[in-house]
Amino acid sequence: MLRSRVVTVSLAAALLAPAVLTAQSGAAHYHVVKRTTIGGDGGWDYLTVDTATDRLFVSRGTHVMVVDLGTGKVVGDLPNTSGVHGIALAPELHRGFTSNGRDSTVTIFDPRTLSVIGTVKVTGANPDAILYEPTTKRVFTFNGRSADATAIDAATGRVVGTIPLGGKPEFAVADGNGRVLVNIEDRSQIVAFDARSLAVKATWPLAPCESPSGLAIDRAHARLFAGCENRMMAVVDANTGRVVATVPIGEGVDANRFDPATQLAFASTGRDGMLTVAHEDSPDHYTVVANVPTQRGARTMELDPRTHAVYTVTAEFGAAPAPTAEHPHPRPAMVPGSFTIIELRP
Repeated sequence: MLRSRVVTVSLAAALLAPAVLTAQSGAAHYHVVKRTTIGGDGGWDYLTVDTATDRLFVSRGTHVMVVDLGTGKVVGDLPNTSGVHGIALAPELHRGFTSNGRDSTVTIFDPRTLSVIGTVKVTGANPDAILYEPTTKRVFTFNGRSADATAIDAATGRVVGTIPLGGKPEFAVADGNGRVLVNIEDRSQIVAFDARSLAVKATWPLAPCESPSGLAIDRAHARLFAGCENRMMAVVDANTGRVVATVPIGEGVDANRFDPATQLAFASTGRDGMLTVAHEDSPDHYTVVANVPTQRGARTMELDPRTHAVYTVTAEFGAAPAPTAEHPHPRPAMVPGSFTIIELRP
């Protein structure tokens, strides 16, 4: 029953669509405007724009690089964040938070000075995504190994509870009304819970979406955008959980964003190095208006809501080493000094 009600944008139509944002979208053609090589050690995961300081926070495995968006220069570094995945900001509290997967902690820091305020041990294991929920002034970590979320009072750093999620959480968003919605990757679901009571309110299947990772939200129209491993972005009614449309995207999605000013939804796919841009014609209908080449490996991204710029990151890689019994599918090594920020603008 659910599949018959889903409005699908065909892959053929998406590939044949001109790589411009039409007049319908009210925006110009997204394209790469700048590539800034910043080097540095470590892999990477989530990016976060701080509009108060005009900086980009970039997680790098054991540390967080801080880049001035005006100059492209690295202006600071937050060390000792072992296994860092994400960065959440609480602007009104002048605090930032990192999810440190390897030691299951959160580092609290001052986003302006980058001084460390404290460290919190989470209740679960391997915190991945991290989210600040402003109506409760709580920070939530989404713990992949323990299939739950930890709630932390952002002002005091005190752990206030744990939410069992029934599966491996990936990215999460807040709806602005005290609810948090999170992708459950291994069950292809979305879970909605109350940020104050910490009670799970709904669990929704995402078929035909498989293995969701990135998640974004259009709060005005109550629509979620889930990036799915099977090359689609599922559009979900945030009130009912119904999948109302699917949009074709590339392979290897790991991030989604929505720009309320332009009504554009974005999906970054790292295996084929592409940014898909889709316009929300109405809450249940979407048009793919661009598939912009970025670079292989550019799987995560961030949107600056002030400038409408999209930032993604990747690096150059050498040849993969020979497989061994211990490592049958070895990853190629990153070329030293090649880590790059890619900036796209309309």
